[in-house]
Amino acid sequence: MSIRVLIADDQVMIRDGLAALLSSDPGIEVIGQAGNGREAVELARELDPDVIVMDIRMPEMDGLAATAELVGEPPADEVDPAGVRPKVLVLTTFDLDEYVYEALGAGASGFLLKDASAADLVNGVRVVANGDALLAPSITRRLIGDFARRRRHQRPSPGATAGLTPRELDVLRLIARGLSNAEIAAELVLAEQTIKTHVGHVLTKLALRDRTQAVVYAYENGLVG
Repeated sequence: MSIRVLIADDQVMIRDGLAALLSSDPGIEVIGQAGNGREAVELARELDPDVIVMDIRMPEMDGLAATAELVGEPPADEVDPAGVRPKVLVLTTFDLDEYVYEALGAGASGFLLKDASAADLVNGVRVVANGDALLAPSITRRLIGDFARRRRHQRPSPGATAGLTPRELDVLRLIARGLSNAEIAAELVLAEQTIKTHVGHVLTKLALRDRTQAVVYAYENGLVG
C-alpha cells in the first residue's frame, strides 16, 4: 500500500516541489497540502495521512505546535477508535539545537534539513512511516542525549524498566545507539524477525509511540551514555 503523505509549508513553491518529488515515487501518495500549522491539523484529521512532512516556521500555528497537537494524546471527545496518530517528519531550513529539542519533545519521528537530497527525503518518509526514528546526518546523538538531560529533573526509579526482560533491555540500549533491526540482529546474533518482536514488546511495555521515543526514554533513564 502507498504511504499517504500530507505536506505542510507556508511557501507554495516548496510545497509544490516536495509534492512533485514525493509523488514520483510509486510507493508514496501526496494526499494534501497545508499552508500553516492550523490548516495542517485540520487536513490531517480529515485526510488521515500516514506521514506529515512539516515545516517549522509557519503563520497562525507553527509546525512544532501542530506536531504536538497531532501526535499527542487526542482530546477526550475526539473519535479515534484505532488510536493511530500520524508520523511527523520535520523538514526545515534551520539547523538549530532548540528546534531539534522542541521537535522531539513535540513528538516528531524525524528531522531533516531542506538541503537534504531527494533520495534522503523519500527515504525519510519511508523510515518514519515504518515507525523508525530519523535524524539528519548533521544532527548527532549528542543532541538527543542533551535533550533528555534537559528534561531529567531527577533520576528515575530503578523500576522504570523493570517490566523488560534482559534481552528486551539489550534491544532498547541498541535502539538508543541508533542501530537498525538488522544491525541489532547481527550484534545479538538473532534473527531479524525476533528483533522486530522484541522491539514491539519494548514499545508496548513502556507505552512508547515509536523508536524516537524509545531513544529519548533510554537517555532519560540512564541506559546509555
